[in-house]
Amino acid sequence: MLKNFNHFHETLEKRKKKGTLRVLQPKSEKIDFYSNDYLGFARNNELQNSLLIKIIENPQLLSGSTGSRLISGNSSTVIETENYIAKQHQYSSALLFSSGYNANLALFSSLPRRHDIIIIDEKIHRSVHDGCKMSHAKKLKFKHNNTEDLEQILKRQDGNCYIAIESLYSMDGDFAPIQEIAEIAEKYNANLIVDEAHAFGVFGYGLVEKYQLQSKVLATVVTYGKALGAHGAAILCDDIIKSYLINFASPFIYTTSAQDIQWMSIKTGYEFLKLKSELSIKLQENIKIFRQQNLRTSSSENSPIQAIVIPDNDRLKIVKETLLDNGFLTYPVFSPTVKEGTERLRICLHSFNTEEEIIQLTRIIKEFTCNYS
Repeated sequence: MLKNFNHFHETLEKRKKKGTLRVLQPKSEKIDFYSNDYLGFARNNELQNSLLIKIIENPQLLSGSTGSRLISGNSSTVIETENYIAKQHQYSSALLFSSGYNANLALFSSLPRRHDIIIIDEKIHRSVHDGCKMSHAKKLKFKHNNTEDLEQILKRQDGNCYIAIESLYSMDGDFAPIQEIAEIAEKYNANLIVDEAHAFGVFGYGLVEKYQLQSKVLATVVTYGKALGAHGAAILCDDIIKSYLINFASPFIYTTSAQDIQWMSIKTGYEFLKLKSELSIKLQENIKIFRQQNLRTSSSENSPIQAIVIPDNDRLKIVKETLLDNGFLTYPVFSPTVKEGTERLRICLHSFNTEEEIIQLTRIIKEFTCNYS
């Protein structure tokens, strides 16, 4: 029984009254416009059957690892998968983690030292902010995707600098000017770190690989719980950074390694991605259909994430509930998660959505946004 902690109850009640209380819900079978399963890998029977065959051939894949990678959890499967990933992305090394959140905690808590500076895009993922809190380095923010602001901040720094960006931002659905930022980082001898969570799989192996920026990016984070339909993440880097993380990154050192089935799922997902290029083409076709409906959005035109700003939490909740009543699953982002007045409906498009579903979804959104305008 909690004593003298009335603020827990009061704070939760405030959220409840605002209609923004987070609660866990069972997975719904309605029409998916909210998950990160961009290519439908998580529901793909062919991929699932391929994994099932590997499990039948080697049931040991399902066993627990029994310890951290530095004790008993460093299997031949995880080593083989890391080597495979590094080769695919044209990096010398890869280090696997149980999640993208843990990967970012590891990077930003261990690499920057006292008196170093971490310069982050103001809209970067929460995991980067939390990693920075665990570091002794100074954190600065630059205006979202604003290369001039970034350069002005860099000009004023004397110490060793790290720049942190996402290649595709998860809340706004817009791309970073990654090539220009890489040039600025090189100009000022800063260390660039890129989170590719939402670009990997949707755009091949991500934008770092697409633009061949490996030599200009200190570390790239790719995650596998989105387009690959699996779980986990990898930090792509050189051999020295990998060794340093193994020695000094607490989220790596003190986490029990995942079961080998997780690593095998990742490697199998890569192989499947090579065979199914038509799924990313179909996804782009669906994104084009969505964009043709002329909803107001600042998201990039070929992004699978399309953010529709609907100011005011109450208005946003009504739109979300109406869509749900019509069979559509969408994700409302309320303030204070985003700034007040920028509340939005986050629409995720997939290769498996139909044209009819997309048109019906946008028709309902249009009706409500017009009524509230």
